[in-house]
Amino acid sequence: MSKGRKKGTDSYSSGAKRGRSAAGSPAASHSRSRLYLAIVAGIATLLVVFAVGFVVLGGSRSGSSASLASGETIVPGNGGHWTNVTPDRLAQMLTHKDFTLVNVKTPYIGEIQGTDLYIPYDQISARASQLPADKGAKILVYCLTGHSSAVAAQTLLDLGYTNVWNLDGGMQVWQASGRALVNLNRQ
Repeated sequence: MSKGRKKGTDSYSSGAKRGRSAAGSPAASHSRSRLYLAIVAGIATLLVVFAVGFVVLGGSRSGSSASLASGETIVPGNGGHWTNVTPDRLAQMLTHKDFTLVNVKTPYIGEIQGTDLYIPYDQISARASQLPADKGAKILVYCLTGHSSAVAAQTLLDLGYTNVWNLDGGMQVWQASGRALVNLNRQ
């Protein structure tokens, strides 16, 4: 009888060995899983590359970064991008003004001549009704150094605005370029 049991055991053992090498075995399943994982990782990498390229080239902006005017750079943000401008570029834009100019510096210390609104950067969302209703309208924000206006630019993107601009370096670079501020005592 021990021979029979041994035979049955051997038969079971050899069957188990054969099962491991079969297509439905755990080893084959593991190989397929690794292949699928490699394919998914490759697709994810391509999507990241396309997304980064989209942001770097300006996303939905009409034209690409190659068509930017002198003194403009694209800054990627969450949900879009904004365009940074130099004081020279802003001065040029002010000669043919087609945008809403917003001082977001808090507390108020003065402003660039031609400013349309004073809304502190941390009140943009709460005072959104003062902004243009058209989410495609060009809005240019500035502050003292460019930090708070970058926060305001991101807030504008969060509100759905798509044509957002920022004075890079703020009123400090505006004044350093030889231009003056005016004080309208806004609150």
